Amino acid sequence: MRDNLLIALYAFAGAAVTGLAGAGVLRLIRRRSLTVSLAVVAAVGVVAMLAGTLAVAWAMFLSPHDLTVVTTVVAMAAVVSLATALLLGRWVVARSRELAVAARSFGDGGDFAAPGGPATAELAAVSRELAATSARLAESRERERALEASRRELVAWISHDLRTPLAGLRAMSEALEDGVAADPNRYLKQMRTEVERLNDMVGDLFELSRIHAGALALTPTRISLYDLVGDALAGVDPLAREYGVRLVGGRIEPVPVEVDGKEMSRVLGNLLVNAIRRTPADGTVAIAAERSPEGVVLSVTDGCGGIPEEDLPRVFDTGWRGTHARTPPAGAGLGLAIVRGIVEAHQGRAGVRNIPGGCRFEVVLPAAAS
Repeated sequence: MRDNLLIALYAFAGAAVTGLAGAGVLRLIRRRSLTVSLAVVAAVGVVAMLAGTLAVAWAMFLSPHDLTVVTTVVAMAAVVSLATALLLGRWVVARSRELAVAARSFGDGGDFAAPGGPATAELAAVSRELAATSARLAESRERERALEASRRELVAWISHDLRTPLAGLRAMSEALEDGVAADPNRYLKQMRTEVERLNDMVGDLFELSRIHAGALALTPTRISLYDLVGDALAGVDPLAREYGVRLVGGRIEPVPVEVDGKEMSRVLGNLLVNAIRRTPADGTVAIAAERSPEGVVLSVTDGCGGIPEEDLPRVFDTGWRGTHARTPPAGAGLGLAIVRGIVEAHQGRAGVRNIPGGCRFEVVLPAAAS
Protein backbone atom coordinates (compact mmCIF):
# COMPACT_ATOMS: atom_id res chain seq x y z
CA MET A 1 0.00 0.00 0.00
CA ARG A 2 2.84 2.36 0.90
CA ASP A 3 4.63 1.63 -2.43
CA ASN A 4 1.48 2.42 -4.42
CA LEU A 5 1.10 5.70 -2.57
CA LEU A 6 4.69 6.69 -3.32
CA ILE A 7 4.29 5.78 -7.00
CA ALA A 8 1.18 7.97 -7.18
CA LEU A 9 2.95 10.88 -5.48
CA TYR A 10 6.02 10.71 -7.74
CA ALA A 11 3.85 10.38 -10.87
CA PHE A 12 1.69 13.34 -9.79
CA ALA A 13 4.75 15.47 -9.04
CA GLY A 14 6.29 14.81 -12.45
CA ALA A 15 2.99 15.43 -14.28
CA ALA A 16 2.28 18.58 -12.22
CA VAL A 17 5.62 20.13 -13.16
CA THR A 18 4.91 19.44 -16.83
CA GLY A 19 1.38 20.83 -16.54
CA LEU A 20 2.63 24.09 -14.99
CA ALA A 21 5.23 24.42 -17.71
CA GLY A 22 2.57 23.80 -20.37
CA ALA A 23 0.28 26.44 -18.82
CA GLY A 24 3.16 28.93 -18.99
CA VAL A 25 3.78 28.08 -22.65
CA LEU A 26 0.07 28.47 -23.46
CA ARG A 27 0.07 31.90 -21.83
CA LEU A 28 3.06 32.96 -23.92
CA ILE A 29 1.47 31.78 -27.20
CA ARG A 30 -2.12 32.85 -26.38
CA ARG A 31 -2.16 35.15 -29.40
CA ARG A 32 -0.85 32.51 -31.80
CA SER A 33 -2.85 30.14 -33.97
CA LEU A 34 -5.21 27.58 -32.47
CA THR A 35 -3.16 24.87 -34.19
CA VAL A 36 -0.12 25.72 -32.06
CA SER A 37 -2.22 25.74 -28.87
CA LEU A 38 -3.69 22.31 -29.66
CA ALA A 39 -0.20 20.95 -30.36
CA VAL A 40 0.99 22.26 -26.98
CA VAL A 41 -1.99 20.68 -25.21
CA ALA A 42 -1.30 17.32 -26.85
CA ALA A 43 2.39 17.57 -26.04
CA VAL A 44 1.66 18.44 -22.41
CA GLY A 45 -0.46 15.32 -22.01
CA VAL A 46 2.21 13.04 -23.42
CA VAL A 47 5.14 14.73 -21.67
CA ALA A 48 3.23 14.67 -18.37
CA MET A 49 2.90 10.90 -18.70
CA LEU A 50 6.61 10.61 -19.57
CA ALA A 51 7.61 12.87 -16.67
CA GLY A 52 5.61 10.80 -14.21
CA THR A 53 7.14 7.63 -15.57
CA LEU A 54 10.68 9.03 -15.28
CA ALA A 55 9.98 10.21 -11.73
CA VAL A 56 8.85 6.72 -10.76
CA ALA A 57 11.89 5.21 -12.52
CA TRP A 58 14.20 7.61 -10.70
CA ALA A 59 12.70 6.36 -7.43
CA MET A 60 13.75 2.83 -8.55
CA PHE A 61 10.28 1.47 -8.90
CA LEU A 62 10.77 0.44 -12.55
CA SER A 63 13.37 -1.85 -14.06
CA PRO A 64 15.45 -0.57 -17.00
CA HIS A 65 13.58 -2.92 -19.33
CA ASP A 66 10.18 -1.68 -18.16
CA LEU A 67 11.34 1.95 -18.47
CA THR A 68 12.41 1.37 -22.07
CA VAL A 69 9.06 -0.20 -22.91
CA VAL A 70 7.11 2.61 -21.31
CA THR A 71 9.26 5.28 -22.97
CA THR A 72 8.77 3.72 -26.39
CA VAL A 73 4.99 3.54 -25.89
CA VAL A 74 4.89 7.16 -24.76
CA ALA A 75 6.97 8.27 -27.75
CA MET A 76 4.61 6.59 -30.18
CA ALA A 77 1.63 8.11 -28.38
CA ALA A 78 3.31 11.52 -28.63
CA VAL A 79 3.73 11.20 -32.38
CA VAL A 80 0.10 10.18 -32.91
CA SER A 81 -1.20 12.84 -30.49
CA LEU A 82 0.76 15.64 -32.10
CA ALA A 83 -0.31 14.58 -35.60
CA THR A 84 -3.95 14.43 -34.53
CA ALA A 85 -3.71 17.82 -32.78
CA LEU A 86 -2.16 19.41 -35.88
CA LEU A 87 -4.85 17.97 -38.17
CA LEU A 88 -7.63 19.09 -35.82
CA GLY A 89 -6.09 22.53 -35.46
CA ARG A 90 -5.74 23.02 -39.20
CA TRP A 91 -9.37 21.97 -39.73
CA VAL A 92 -10.69 24.34 -37.05
CA VAL A 93 -8.52 27.20 -38.34
CA ALA A 94 -9.75 26.61 -41.90
CA ARG A 95 -13.39 26.76 -40.73
CA SER A 96 -12.62 29.92 -38.74
CA ARG A 97 -11.07 31.59 -41.79
CA GLU A 98 -14.10 30.71 -43.91
CA LEU A 99 -16.32 32.23 -41.23
CA ALA A 100 -14.17 35.36 -41.11
CA VAL A 101 -14.41 35.80 -44.89
CA ALA A 102 -18.19 35.35 -44.75
CA ALA A 103 -18.45 37.87 -41.89
CA ARG A 104 -16.35 40.39 -43.83
CA SER A 105 -18.86 40.29 -46.70
CA PHE A 106 -21.81 41.58 -44.67
CA GLY A 107 -19.58 44.02 -42.82
CA ASP A 108 -18.86 45.62 -46.21
CA GLY A 109 -22.56 46.01 -46.93
CA GLY A 110 -23.49 42.61 -48.29
CA ASP A 111 -25.50 39.74 -46.82
CA PHE A 112 -23.98 37.07 -44.62
CA ALA A 113 -23.81 33.60 -46.19
CA ALA A 114 -22.75 30.87 -43.77
CA PRO A 115 -19.92 28.58 -44.97
CA GLY A 116 -21.23 25.34 -46.41
CA GLY A 117 -18.74 22.92 -44.82
CA PRO A 118 -19.17 21.21 -41.43
CA ALA A 119 -18.09 23.13 -38.33
CA THR A 120 -17.86 22.67 -34.59
CA ALA A 121 -20.87 23.44 -32.40
CA GLU A 122 -19.24 26.70 -31.25
CA LEU A 123 -18.47 27.87 -34.79
CA ALA A 124 -21.98 26.91 -35.89
CA ALA A 125 -23.40 29.02 -33.03
CA VAL A 126 -21.23 31.96 -34.09
CA SER A 127 -22.42 31.50 -37.67
CA ARG A 128 -26.07 31.64 -36.58
CA GLU A 129 -25.45 34.79 -34.56
CA LEU A 130 -23.69 36.40 -37.53
CA ALA A 131 -26.63 35.52 -39.77
CA ALA A 132 -29.05 37.12 -37.29
CA THR A 133 -26.82 40.19 -37.02
CA SER A 134 -26.65 40.42 -40.81
CA ALA A 135 -30.46 40.39 -41.01
CA ARG A 136 -30.71 43.16 -38.40
CA LEU A 137 -28.09 45.22 -40.23
CA ALA A 138 -29.99 44.81 -43.49
CA GLU A 139 -33.15 46.06 -41.78
CA SER A 140 -31.23 48.99 -40.32
CA ARG A 141 -29.79 49.89 -43.72
CA GLU A 142 -33.27 49.77 -45.25
CA ARG A 143 -34.65 52.01 -42.51
CA GLU A 144 -31.73 54.39 -42.96
CA ARG A 145 -32.37 54.58 -46.72
CA ALA A 146 -36.06 55.22 -46.09
CA LEU A 147 -35.26 57.94 -43.54
CA GLU A 148 -32.75 59.55 -45.87
CA ALA A 149 -35.30 59.57 -48.70
CA SER A 150 -37.86 61.02 -46.29
CA ARG A 151 -35.42 63.76 -45.25
CA ARG A 152 -34.72 64.69 -48.86
CA GLU A 153 -38.43 64.86 -49.62
CA LEU A 154 -39.04 66.91 -46.48
CA VAL A 155 -36.33 69.43 -47.40
CA ALA A 156 -37.72 69.74 -50.93
CA TRP A 157 -41.31 70.19 -49.76
CA ILE A 158 -40.40 72.56 -46.94
CA SER A 159 -38.37 74.67 -49.38
CA HIS A 160 -41.36 74.81 -51.73
CA ASP A 161 -43.87 75.58 -48.98
CA LEU A 162 -41.67 78.30 -47.51
CA ARG A 163 -40.90 79.90 -50.86
CA THR A 164 -44.59 80.39 -51.78
CA PRO A 165 -45.72 82.45 -48.74
CA LEU A 166 -42.40 84.31 -48.61
CA ALA A 167 -42.80 85.34 -52.24
CA GLY A 168 -46.34 86.49 -51.53
CA LEU A 169 -45.24 88.44 -48.46
CA ARG A 170 -42.50 90.13 -50.45
CA ALA A 171 -44.87 91.09 -53.26
CA MET A 172 -47.49 92.47 -50.87
CA SER A 173 -44.94 94.38 -48.80
CA GLU A 174 -43.49 95.94 -51.98
CA ALA A 175 -46.97 96.91 -53.11
CA LEU A 176 -47.67 98.58 -49.76
CA GLU A 177 -44.28 100.28 -49.80
CA ASP A 178 -44.80 101.65 -53.31
CA GLY A 179 -48.35 102.77 -52.47
CA VAL A 180 -49.92 100.77 -55.28
CA ALA A 181 -52.06 98.47 -53.06
CA ALA A 182 -55.71 99.06 -53.93
CA ASP A 183 -56.91 97.72 -50.55
CA PRO A 184 -54.14 97.99 -47.93
CA ASN A 185 -56.28 96.43 -45.19
CA ARG A 186 -56.88 93.34 -47.30
CA TYR A 187 -53.15 93.08 -47.98
CA LEU A 188 -52.36 93.39 -44.27
CA LYS A 189 -54.90 90.69 -43.41
CA GLN A 190 -53.44 88.38 -46.04
CA MET A 191 -49.91 89.04 -44.78
CA ARG A 192 -50.97 88.14 -41.26
CA THR A 193 -52.49 84.89 -42.55
CA GLU A 194 -49.26 83.97 -44.35
CA VAL A 195 -47.16 84.81 -41.28
CA GLU A 196 -49.36 82.58 -39.11
CA ARG A 197 -48.96 79.78 -41.64
CA LEU A 198 -45.19 80.18 -41.55
CA ASN A 199 -45.26 80.25 -37.75
CA ASP A 200 -47.25 77.01 -37.65
CA MET A 201 -44.81 75.37 -40.04
CA VAL A 202 -41.80 76.41 -37.95
CA GLY A 203 -43.59 75.18 -34.81
CA ASP A 204 -44.18 71.78 -36.42
CA LEU A 205 -40.53 71.54 -37.42
CA PHE A 206 -39.42 72.38 -33.88
CA GLU A 207 -41.80 69.81 -32.39
CA LEU A 208 -40.65 67.13 -34.80
CA SER A 209 -36.99 67.85 -34.07
CA ARG A 210 -37.67 67.41 -30.33
CA ILE A 211 -39.39 64.10 -31.01
CA HIS A 212 -36.55 62.77 -33.17
CA ALA A 213 -33.96 63.93 -30.63
CA GLY A 214 -35.81 62.17 -27.80
CA ALA A 215 -36.16 65.53 -26.03
CA LEU A 216 -39.96 65.56 -25.84
CA ALA A 217 -40.60 66.10 -22.12
CA LEU A 218 -44.00 64.74 -21.07
CA THR A 219 -45.97 65.72 -17.98
CA PRO A 220 -48.57 62.96 -17.64
CA THR A 221 -51.73 63.72 -15.68
CA ARG A 222 -54.95 61.80 -15.17
CA ILE A 223 -57.47 63.10 -17.73
CA SER A 224 -60.89 61.91 -18.82
CA LEU A 225 -61.13 61.13 -22.54
CA TYR A 226 -64.49 62.87 -22.54
CA ASP A 227 -62.89 66.19 -21.58
CA LEU A 228 -59.92 65.67 -23.92
CA VAL A 229 -62.12 64.98 -26.94
CA GLY A 230 -64.54 67.79 -26.04
CA ASP A 231 -61.74 70.36 -26.00
CA ALA A 232 -60.37 69.07 -29.32
CA LEU A 233 -63.79 69.30 -31.00
CA ALA A 234 -64.31 72.82 -29.72
CA GLY A 235 -60.91 73.85 -31.10
CA VAL A 236 -61.62 72.65 -34.67
CA ASP A 237 -65.30 73.62 -34.85
CA PRO A 238 -64.62 76.93 -36.70
CA LEU A 239 -62.56 75.10 -39.34
CA ALA A 240 -65.30 72.49 -39.77
CA ARG A 241 -67.89 75.25 -40.30
CA GLU A 242 -65.62 76.91 -42.87
CA TYR A 243 -65.33 73.64 -44.82
CA GLY A 244 -68.98 72.70 -44.36
CA VAL A 245 -68.10 69.47 -42.55
CA ARG A 246 -70.16 67.97 -39.73
CA LEU A 247 -68.36 66.90 -36.55
CA VAL A 248 -69.76 63.87 -34.74
CA GLY A 249 -68.58 62.70 -31.32
CA GLY A 250 -71.25 60.27 -30.23
CA ARG A 251 -69.24 57.33 -28.86
CA ILE A 252 -67.06 58.94 -26.21
CA GLU A 253 -66.60 56.84 -23.10
CA PRO A 254 -65.46 58.73 -19.96
CA VAL A 255 -62.33 56.60 -19.67
CA PRO A 256 -59.40 58.02 -17.65
CA VAL A 257 -55.93 58.07 -19.22
CA GLU A 258 -52.49 59.12 -18.00
CA VAL A 259 -51.25 61.49 -20.72
CA ASP A 260 -49.71 64.89 -21.28
CA GLY A 261 -52.84 66.93 -21.93
CA LYS A 262 -51.14 69.55 -24.12
CA GLU A 263 -49.38 67.04 -26.36
CA MET A 264 -52.39 64.74 -26.66
CA SER A 265 -54.59 67.72 -27.57
CA ARG A 266 -52.13 68.39 -30.36
CA VAL A 267 -52.51 64.78 -31.53
CA LEU A 268 -56.30 65.01 -31.68
CA GLY A 269 -56.12 68.46 -33.25
CA ASN A 270 -53.79 67.27 -36.02
CA LEU A 271 -55.98 64.24 -36.75
CA LEU A 272 -59.19 66.30 -36.82
CA VAL A 273 -57.74 69.10 -38.97
CA ASN A 274 -56.34 66.53 -41.39
CA ALA A 275 -59.73 64.77 -41.57
CA ILE A 276 -61.69 68.02 -42.06
CA ARG A 277 -59.44 69.20 -44.89
CA ARG A 278 -59.74 65.85 -46.70
CA THR A 279 -63.51 65.49 -46.33
CA PRO A 280 -65.77 67.04 -49.00
CA ALA A 281 -68.36 69.65 -48.02
CA ASP A 282 -71.47 68.16 -46.36
CA GLY A 283 -69.30 65.23 -45.29
CA THR A 284 -68.88 63.92 -41.76
CA VAL A 285 -65.88 63.56 -39.49
CA ALA A 286 -66.52 61.27 -36.51
CA ILE A 287 -64.41 60.86 -33.40
CA ALA A 288 -64.78 58.02 -30.91
CA ALA A 289 -63.08 56.93 -27.70
CA GLU A 290 -63.60 53.53 -26.12
CA ARG A 291 -61.94 50.78 -24.15
CA SER A 292 -60.37 47.79 -25.86
CA PRO A 293 -58.34 44.74 -24.77
CA GLU A 294 -55.19 46.65 -25.83
CA GLY A 295 -56.02 49.76 -23.77
CA VAL A 296 -57.90 52.86 -24.90
CA VAL A 297 -58.65 53.52 -28.57
CA LEU A 298 -59.16 57.04 -29.97
CA SER A 299 -60.37 57.03 -33.57
CA VAL A 300 -61.04 59.73 -36.17
CA THR A 301 -63.03 58.71 -39.24
CA ASP A 302 -63.26 60.94 -42.32
CA GLY A 303 -64.85 60.89 -45.77
CA CYS A 304 -61.72 61.36 -47.88
CA GLY A 305 -62.59 58.45 -50.16
CA GLY A 306 -59.74 56.28 -48.91
CA ILE A 307 -55.97 56.16 -49.26
CA PRO A 308 -54.27 54.03 -51.93
CA GLU A 309 -53.16 50.75 -50.37
CA GLU A 310 -49.55 51.27 -51.46
CA ASP A 311 -49.51 54.62 -49.61
CA LEU A 312 -50.89 53.36 -46.28
CA PRO A 313 -47.48 52.31 -44.85
CA ARG A 314 -46.10 55.81 -45.57
CA VAL A 315 -48.89 57.93 -44.12
CA PHE A 316 -47.01 58.63 -40.87
CA ASP A 317 -43.62 59.18 -42.53
CA THR A 318 -41.98 62.56 -42.04
CA GLY A 319 -42.70 64.87 -44.94
CA TRP A 320 -44.98 62.47 -46.81
CA ARG A 321 -48.16 63.77 -48.42
CA GLY A 322 -50.58 62.17 -50.81
CA THR A 323 -50.74 63.42 -54.37
CA HIS A 324 -53.95 65.35 -53.72
CA ALA A 325 -52.39 67.00 -50.65
CA ARG A 326 -49.57 68.84 -52.39
CA THR A 327 -51.40 72.13 -52.71
CA PRO A 328 -52.42 74.62 -50.00
CA PRO A 329 -53.84 74.58 -47.41
CA ALA A 330 -51.92 71.36 -46.77
CA GLY A 331 -48.97 71.69 -44.42
CA ALA A 332 -45.47 70.37 -44.87
CA GLY A 333 -46.47 66.78 -44.26
CA LEU A 334 -45.43 66.92 -40.60
CA GLY A 335 -48.75 66.63 -38.77
CA LEU A 336 -49.12 62.86 -38.87
CA ALA A 337 -45.41 62.31 -38.18
CA ILE A 338 -45.85 64.44 -35.05
CA VAL A 339 -48.93 62.39 -34.12
CA ARG A 340 -46.97 59.15 -34.29
CA GLY A 341 -44.02 60.60 -32.35
CA ILE A 342 -46.18 61.90 -29.49
CA VAL A 343 -48.25 58.71 -29.30
CA GLU A 344 -45.16 56.47 -29.23
CA ALA A 345 -43.68 58.71 -26.51
CA HIS A 346 -46.79 57.77 -24.48
CA GLN A 347 -46.01 54.05 -25.09
CA GLY A 348 -48.90 53.84 -27.55
CA ARG A 349 -49.22 53.31 -31.27
CA ALA A 350 -50.91 55.07 -34.20
CA GLY A 351 -52.38 53.41 -37.28
CA VAL A 352 -54.66 53.97 -40.23
CA ARG A 353 -56.91 51.77 -42.35
CA ASN A 354 -59.40 52.30 -45.13
CA ILE A 355 -63.13 52.02 -44.57
CA PRO A 356 -65.99 52.43 -47.06
CA GLY A 357 -65.95 56.04 -48.23
CA GLY A 358 -62.92 57.16 -46.26
CA CYS A 359 -60.29 56.13 -43.75
CA ARG A 360 -60.03 55.64 -40.01
CA PHE A 361 -57.06 56.85 -37.95
CA GLU A 362 -56.63 55.05 -34.64
CA VAL A 363 -54.54 55.94 -31.60
CA VAL A 364 -54.12 53.20 -28.98
CA LEU A 365 -52.99 54.34 -25.53
CA PRO A 366 -52.34 52.37 -22.33
CA ALA A 367 -55.29 52.52 -19.94
CA ALA A 368 -54.75 54.43 -16.70
CA ALA A 369 -54.28 52.35 -13.57
CA SER A 370 -57.49 52.11 -11.60
